[in-house]
Amino acid sequence: MSNITARLERLPFSAFHFRMLIMGGLGFAFEALDAGIIAFILPVIREQWGLTSLQTGLVASSTYIGFLVGALLSGLLGDRFGRRVVMMWALFIFCAMTMANAFVHNWQLFFLFRVLAGIGMGAEGAIIAPYLSEFVASRYRGRFTGALAGFFSFGFVAAALLGYFIVPNGADHWRWALVITAVPVVILLWWRRALLESPRWLDNQGRHREADAVVSAIEREITDRGVTLDPVPASVASGEDVSKPKGSFLANLGVLWARPLRRITAMTWVFWLSITFCSYAFFTWIPGLLVQQGMTITKSFSYSIAIYVAQIPGYYSAAYFNDRIGRRATIVTYMFLACLSAIALVFVKEPMWVIVASICLSFSMNGVNAGQYAYTPELYPTAVRATGMGAASSFARLGAIASPTLVGFIYPILGFAGVFGMTTLVLLTGALAVLFFGVNTTGRTLEDITGEGGASGAAAVLSPSTTRTSR
Repeated sequence: MSNITARLERLPFSAFHFRMLIMGGLGFAFEALDAGIIAFILPVIREQWGLTSLQTGLVASSTYIGFLVGALLSGLLGDRFGRRVVMMWALFIFCAMTMANAFVHNWQLFFLFRVLAGIGMGAEGAIIAPYLSEFVASRYRGRFTGALAGFFSFGFVAAALLGYFIVPNGADHWRWALVITAVPVVILLWWRRALLESPRWLDNQGRHREADAVVSAIEREITDRGVTLDPVPASVASGEDVSKPKGSFLANLGVLWARPLRRITAMTWVFWLSITFCSYAFFTWIPGLLVQQGMTITKSFSYSIAIYVAQIPGYYSAAYFNDRIGRRATIVTYMFLACLSAIALVFVKEPMWVIVASICLSFSMNGVNAGQYAYTPELYPTAVRATGMGAASSFARLGAIASPTLVGFIYPILGFAGVFGMTTLVLLTGALAVLFFGVNTTGRTLEDITGEGGASGAAAVLSPSTTRTSR
């Protein structure tokens, strides 16, 4: 364990960490708001512009095409040039393109600006969790990162409220919803100027004095509030031996598929693909599907608010269980609950039971997300942590791109039951991947999990027995 790691591990949860949680979480919230508002805009612009079902599906997928590019680039750039600079530029691109999107008058330009906004959103979403996880101690990292992911739920609820109170009130009120989505991001950009670079990343890059300065600043803020920190063990290394040479973009991607990470990467990609496919199929189409079930747009939007609100207890209950029963067990449990909810949607017919099952599915899938964002950054070494997270998020966007279009194709043929039968099978695949190939990360330092902490850490990643017995 390096000196920087040991000093970070001894830090209690403090006002500094809470401030970082809010700054990072608001990025997730605004990302979810922008991604979620499209579900409420789609039924309006579909009628306004006379879109076919296929065109509607393409517009729904546009953001996720950008996500794919942005998530991959942010991971590669974040490991190469630092986490902070990527977060700032990603947020700026997202804000500018969402604002531009409010002023278009045809679906082709709407599609283009959604793709560009998606690049910013994908980059932002993929870099936040690796960045913030590198500041917190292992004893509360699962709750912290799960709570961070929980900000997605507030964004989706805000999208539902805008969709209910703003979008239906005029032919062009969807434009105001996009403006309202973009404007608060400017404030967050200004606030984020105070962000510090990740000390673990600086240390790994050989920039030890800068890493020391960052950790010293955090320590001073905590001790100035009257907290006494435990001494750093005398046996801890100075940190001068942990730096790695910078890898090229392609080399960093290659590391993910080399031993010992290839098994982790395969499991992570399957898991991310399954939950992202189902989440975006469900949340993008649920207002429209409820309309197809015979509800008015206004009634559909009001029920959608309840479905979106169910995300909040989903995220924060899973954040609690991340450190109680482990990330792996939390993910698998919530995925099986999501499967049961999706199966219920195959068979129920009454509108009220459709709503109840949809609320349960929303709760469960977002519990999975809380585990997902805590778990994935822990599985990769510091040198490729952002690349690992970004690549998983990028690959998952193939599911986000395909699922809205696929739902638009399947629903006219197989109906409600066909859509949620497909959802069940995809969720089950992801759950089994984590159950059989996941590793335990609970209560362990990032360096120990990935092997940076020594031979024991490497063995833990590679050992089949660890995989079978971990939570």
